[in-house]
Amino acid sequence: MDDEIRMLAGRSVLVCAEDGPAIAGEADALDLMGRLWGLEGQEVEWIAVPVGRLSDAFLDLKTGLLGAVVQKFVNYRLRLAVVGDVTAQVAASKALRDYVHEANLGAHVRFAPDLAELELSLTDKRRS
Repeated sequence: MDDEIRMLAGRSVLVCAEDGPAIAGEADALDLMGRLWGLEGQEVEWIAVPVGRLSDAFLDLKTGLLGAVVQKFVNYRLRLAVVGDVTAQVAASKALRDYVHEANLGAHVRFAPDLAELELSLTDKRRS
């Protein structure tokens, strides 16, 4: 599957393919965002990245990578959704568990096990 734009809960979401390039640094996130400029007439609000495309360091809060990438998204007025199973990483880190919980209450970052759950979370007007 290629990256594709889908409407989820009335929002335009770039759903990234499982087999795309890994996000291992800020430059990788910028490259991903840069793809949006080639999509004439497509206004994308969210980018949904499969957890399998994230480097091991991404969900290790000590590296600062997650925070740096989220800041890039905010600066470019985009929102990030991490889609997939992060239960093992969350179980291993109280800090990450707290981050995921707080992120899912906010409007800029979401963690969802699948696209159906992401869509449900986007229907909550208090967080979108």
